[in-house]
Amino acid sequence: MSAQVANFLFSTSNFLATPYERKFEYKNIQTWVSNHWEVPIIAVTSYLLFCYYGQKYLQDKKPFDLRLLLAAWNASLSLFSFIGMFRTVPFLLGQLLSMTYEKTVCSDPDVTYGNGPVGLWVALFILSKLPELIDSVFIVLRKRDLIFLHWYHHVTVLLYCWHAYSTRAGSGLYFVAMNYSVHALMYGYFCLQALKMVPKNFPAYLITFAQITQMIVGTSVCVSTWYFHVSEKQCHNDFYNLIAGGLMYGSYLYLFVEFAFKRFVPSNDKKSSKKLE
Repeated sequence: MSAQVANFLFSTSNFLATPYERKFEYKNIQTWVSNHWEVPIIAVTSYLLFCYYGQKYLQDKKPFDLRLLLAAWNASLSLFSFIGMFRTVPFLLGQLLSMTYEKTVCSDPDVTYGNGPVGLWVALFILSKLPELIDSVFIVLRKRDLIFLHWYHHVTVLLYCWHAYSTRAGSGLYFVAMNYSVHALMYGYFCLQALKMVPKNFPAYLITFAQITQMIVGTSVCVSTWYFHVSEKQCHNDFYNLIAGGLMYGSYLYLFVEFAFKRFVPSNDKKSSKKLE
């Protein structure tokens, strides 16, 4: 029964795939990514300089509105993420039903999903971390609070994903599928927020909860894959990428939990001020 369900999920990930998706071969993009580390380095450097000096330049100036442009940007990212989720999540679930967990994180992606629709959307996921830096451009130009978690997340995830794709990390599909899923909802919410169409009773904490869940799973995948690697089992993951991934996801987990407590859990000071009103 599980084999039948797995086959159904594998076929679902290819449903309505275009001819280009079906013919996609990862090798050219993977080689280009591996040989062009100057791209993410220049992007990250330019990004950090813009965030710092952009905020300074706009200190005594009026913020840009950009509300409709922001809504369109978030809508496009949400749609992109929904398609990526539709391509990668069923395939990952099919793997979990048809093989051991160890194989799902240790198998060579060149053999399992490197080519075809899933392979294309994994490659697009890596490349999408470059335009996602534009999220912060909107924050700076609209003079909103650019918190450490936001820019730290954008910088580290771009560098990590670039390295993971360069080394063909066997555990990469977990991170891709989770991130697509969370971003599909998150950017959709941001779009409605920019349009001022979010219902007043919408539980915004669900978005943060989904992000925290992603970090818990991500940290667990990194730690378990590292264990398989040091146990001298055949595991197609770069050792340093696993260390970087564990540290990165662990730090994300801490920062997102801290953010959730600050935003959604009333402090004693807030409770006292409410009583005085």
